[in-house]
Amino acid sequence: MKLRKQVTVCGGAIFCVAVFSLYLMLDRVQHDPARRQNAGNFPRSQISVLQNRIEQLEQLLEENHQIISHIKDSVMELTDTGAVSPSAHPPFRGANGSWVLPFDGRSTFLAVNPQDCQLAAGSHSQGDVQMLDVYSLLKFDNPDGGVWKQGFDITYNADEWDKEPLQVFVVPHSHNDPGWIKTFDKYFTDQTQHILNNMVVKLAEDPRRKFIWSEISFFSKWWESADAQKQEAVRKLILEGQLEIVTGGWVMTDEANVHYFAMIDQLIEGHQWLERNIGATPHSGWAIDPFGHSSTMAYVLKRANLTSMLIQRVHYSVKKHFAATRNLEFMWRQTWDTGSNSDIFCHMMPFYSYDVPHTCGPDPKICCQFDFKRLPGGRINCPWKVPPKAVVEANVAERAQLLLDQYRKKSKLYRSKVLLIPLGDDFRYDKALEWDQQYINYQKLFDYMNSHPGMHVKAQFGTLTDYFSALYKSYGVSQGSQPPDFPVLSGDFFAYADREDHYWTGYFTSRPFYKSLDRVIESHLRGAEILYSLAVANARHLGMEGRYPVSDYAVLVDARRSVGLFQHHDAITGTAKESVVVDYGSRLLRSLIGLKRVIINAAHFLVMKNKDFYRFYQTEPFLETDDRRATQDSLPQRTLIELDPAGPRYLVLFNPFEQERLCTVTVLVNTVKVRVLTEDGQTLPVQLSAQWSSASQMSAEVFEATFIVRLPSLGLSVFHLYNSPDSPMTLRSDALLRLPGRALTARALDPLPVRSQQADAQAFYIKSQFLTLGFSGTTGLLESIKHKDDPRERKVQMHFVMYGTRPSKDKSGAYLFLPDGKAMPYDHKEPPVVRVVEGPLFSEVVAYYQHFEQAIRIHNVPGVDGLSVEITTKVDIRDQTNKELALRLVTDIQSGDVFYTDLNGFQMQLRRRHQKLPLQANFYPMPSQVYIQDSHHRLTLHTAQSLGVSSLESGQLEVILDRRLMQDDNRGLGQGLKDNKRTVNHFRLLMEKRLMGNKMMDISTTSFPSVLSHMTNCFLNHDVLALPVLPKMRGVPPLQSFAPFKSVLPCDFHLLNLRSIQSQDPKAPSPYTALIVHRFGLDCAFDAPSLGFNCTTTQGQLNISSLFKNLDLQLLQPMSLTLMYSSPPLANHSTVTLDPMEISAFKLKLR
Repeated sequence: MKLRKQVTVCGGAIFCVAVFSLYLMLDRVQHDPARRQNAGNFPRSQISVLQNRIEQLEQLLEENHQIISHIKDSVMELTDTGAVSPSAHPPFRGANGSWVLPFDGRSTFLAVNPQDCQLAAGSHSQGDVQMLDVYSLLKFDNPDGGVWKQGFDITYNADEWDKEPLQVFVVPHSHNDPGWIKTFDKYFTDQTQHILNNMVVKLAEDPRRKFIWSEISFFSKWWESADAQKQEAVRKLILEGQLEIVTGGWVMTDEANVHYFAMIDQLIEGHQWLERNIGATPHSGWAIDPFGHSSTMAYVLKRANLTSMLIQRVHYSVKKHFAATRNLEFMWRQTWDTGSNSDIFCHMMPFYSYDVPHTCGPDPKICCQFDFKRLPGGRINCPWKVPPKAVVEANVAERAQLLLDQYRKKSKLYRSKVLLIPLGDDFRYDKALEWDQQYINYQKLFDYMNSHPGMHVKAQFGTLTDYFSALYKSYGVSQGSQPPDFPVLSGDFFAYADREDHYWTGYFTSRPFYKSLDRVIESHLRGAEILYSLAVANARHLGMEGRYPVSDYAVLVDARRSVGLFQHHDAITGTAKESVVVDYGSRLLRSLIGLKRVIINAAHFLVMKNKDFYRFYQTEPFLETDDRRATQDSLPQRTLIELDPAGPRYLVLFNPFEQERLCTVTVLVNTVKVRVLTEDGQTLPVQLSAQWSSASQMSAEVFEATFIVRLPSLGLSVFHLYNSPDSPMTLRSDALLRLPGRALTARALDPLPVRSQQADAQAFYIKSQFLTLGFSGTTGLLESIKHKDDPRERKVQMHFVMYGTRPSKDKSGAYLFLPDGKAMPYDHKEPPVVRVVEGPLFSEVVAYYQHFEQAIRIHNVPGVDGLSVEITTKVDIRDQTNKELALRLVTDIQSGDVFYTDLNGFQMQLRRRHQKLPLQANFYPMPSQVYIQDSHHRLTLHTAQSLGVSSLESGQLEVILDRRLMQDDNRGLGQGLKDNKRTVNHFRLLMEKRLMGNKMMDISTTSFPSVLSHMTNCFLNHDVLALPVLPKMRGVPPLQSFAPFKSVLPCDFHLLNLRSIQSQDPKAPSPYTALIVHRFGLDCAFDAPSLGFNCTTTQGQLNISSLFKNLDLQLLQPMSLTLMYSSPPLANHSTVTLDPMEISAFKLKLR
């Protein structure tokens, strides 16, 4: 009843406003000189003037028919619009000088069930080997180990295999990089297609031959051009176990910089391709080349129903330690797992490389003699100067004995009597001759070994799963189960060093422009998938499937594959040739343009109030994109909304976040006379600011309009923008230029005055209702943060520093970080120009330096948007030589030698700074966040792009922003990093206060972000898209907001994707959709302010049937993460339950 009264009152108020608006319009017509001139053609009698005014009023009414219709509807639907409800009063300055927004922000609540926080507080099943302990234990010295340089001398007794013979599985493989020295297409043309063509022929020649393949990006390209006979031959080889698809991802993904959304998506794309074309289901993971390994990948493979996995690039000291303790095979468990549900069996290769000289045993000089591609007369030879010999009857005994000795020595590093021997290298087996050289010579060796019982060995070709199956069988356990006495390990394998102090920590930042572009496209891909799935489901529900551009599915598939390709361990890593990087960038840009089109097409359909008026024209988009990129390596230019006095422009805002969102939105307009209305006619507060073309020059034609919106979860909201006379709700930013003592003046334009003053050393401040930031008067950089509830200013000093590289022959490059010592302070030749902008909705400080611009902004908005500091850093170091620019934060947090970085945006990992390690060894990947903490505070730096990070002193954080290096680092690339771009990095800085009584316990290996921190990261990584409606000759049909949810998603649930599932038709999806959800782990030991939306948790319970508005759920079926394995369908009204940190997939049918 109370709600109905509120609706009635609000409706009446809106009606009054509407009537008053009409009166003002009439008055405006009367006093508008231009309109008077137009009336000159009419007779000047009173009746003619009145008729003219009526006609003008009718015209105005026609122009504004949208508002009127929305006003009518809002009386009935006011509670469902999702609009902000500003009060009748404009913003004003409070007693402390900060702006106050007297808007009736809807009261929101935070209700987190204490049981949903228990993962952070509880104990975890860590297992036998914890990587943090291993790092504390190891000396990281590098004594000469003899023939196994990084290891030790291996001995054995000849009778050890008398009772149980050694089982040897030699696994031929070819490592195909989807881009590195050559582009993806060039590699395919020159090498990969020949490998696969030969594979079909050569495997068929002998059923004992085996082969494994990993990269589906290449395999699918080959499949498209293969004839039906070849395709059927492949199916037969897989069915008979001669060919195995390992991992089955689109690529062999990098594991450091990749976000878990893309890590999972490329695996889904590969597995879905296999399901549709071959019917193969991967069982084992194969990751021989990523530069370090993440436990997130182990979890993803486990959730995809793989039973075993293999890794290779691990620090040589760790490998040696694991070999000495025979822990090279283990059950890999997540650090946060309270049981053993996440366990997956993992095999670590023991030696330097995955090539043949480093895989048969500890002595590469001997193993190289069994790489028969290197037989004399070929193009490659053995660096150890002893070439292979073809196996003939005269030497087979000696050759077999020599090889068996290596096999036995290698097997001594493992616990079982089953041995894995990979046989391959990069782009191997591209010639028929090599297939013959390897397979025929090895078969002779196997035949000899197997026919001599006294050798106590059974050797054969095998696939990866052949090896794992034999190992499990030897212990009498089922596939993927823990064999008796095998250790359980938790932790990860960063950072990687392959020799000496050569740490592969440079690639955590290399080519940051593309790391940033990748994340923008990932957010677009997720947004496009969700909107497309919702639009198609709604079209089906309304029987309009035939009128919707369902063929956009092909664009989605292309984008999935472009994003998937870029997750390759030489792509997102920034470690490919310059021409290859351009190829990746061009593919990404094409996909970004396509995804924006998918989003626009879906938004067009979903915001149409009357779907009967919906018309789709390929050549006439209904909406504009939010921004444009001229080339693959240029920064985005935001779309200008040109306002016209003749009528409104409509703006559709898309919120890709699964919770309601209260935030500021900024658009570019062509006039200072701007007024913004919600769908139901409420005027919003607007902050009008200049568009700056340089440190001191503003644009005369383009202005920034910032306003606060409340957007529905995953929804679309409609706003009206008017070119109209000054409104009390539109306030102009106050801009001050702090100029150094040189002759520089501000170029002020009349509508937006700018003050200037000579800079001094005095600290200065900007404020919101929630935060006060202090800045250095000298540098213009951040110095302190004070929260409104905290009586103390907290020291958070920002510095920029530069690293050089070593003067010796080994220098930093695309992979390696080899600094010439500690970083030096950034040397700025001239003092900066600093711009201070203050206003009711945001305030910011921008400092201009020669090589970077640093913008620090705070939002005066209740909730998530207003509780953190927005940092935007534009970097341009193209004139530098062998320099790396880093951002350093210096605080008074007593963090000691501990800090926490995320793994793939999925989980947090404790890091400890070790003095025994070189500086570069203490850097780690930061795909989404890093934090330091003590018993009182936690400081989190959230990032929208993956970069390298460390904490080199207590209370410090340091992020490498860009690297320009003039030389190769001798890891095969043959180039330095000289193709730097102007790059924009986006961060959010969040200071949280620990609740009293929640003092930090003993340092635990498990740690989780707070609810606020999770939401802050989502806001940063899933920006609102502002899509202007293009003006239409015939007028814009009525629009309305679209809110897909009828119930609130628990706020510890993240909707990772809503992905339309493939059909046999590559251009159209099936009727099914994959819902992929992740339940966050929460740390509730921090002060929890209002988030700006209602946040509740449900102990992991979710009722999917009650989630979607206007759609019927006709199927609810739990699936494996990549949709290859299904469980029995659940009743449609069932409630599903997820444990904290769990990622689950469900197949839905929505109509």
